[in-house]
Amino acid sequence: MGKLTIGCFSSLVGSMTLDFAVKLAEAARKKGHDVDVWLSGNGTMLAKKGQRSFKDYSALEKTITELIADGSNVVACEACAEARGIHKEDLISGLGIKSADWYLASCFSADRVVHIGGE
Repeated sequence: MGKLTIGCFSSLVGSMTLDFAVKLAEAARKKGHDVDVWLSGNGTMLAKKGQRSFKDYSALEKTITELIADGSNVVACEACAEARGIHKEDLISGLGIKSADWYLASCFSADRVVHIGGE
């Protein structure tokens, strides 16, 4: 199996890029691939613990927690998170917060890289 790095560059509310990135990561992990997920921009909001699930509204904390427990690396951009008031104590357990050089290193060591979003 190989390594997949997913860079999620989510825009404003209503973007489906987070949902797609997480579902892609989940599918790749289930097939046995190593997965790194980089949350940037508004995607860093996914890193916050204590999310509430509503009917017909995407809530991905449970899936992210399962990905992390299964060995995936899910990391939020340090600058993006800080700009949105998200600090280490606010993160889902096991979710990392790193600078962009982590993402670049992950891309360099990956067999495949997918950039999602940025619209």
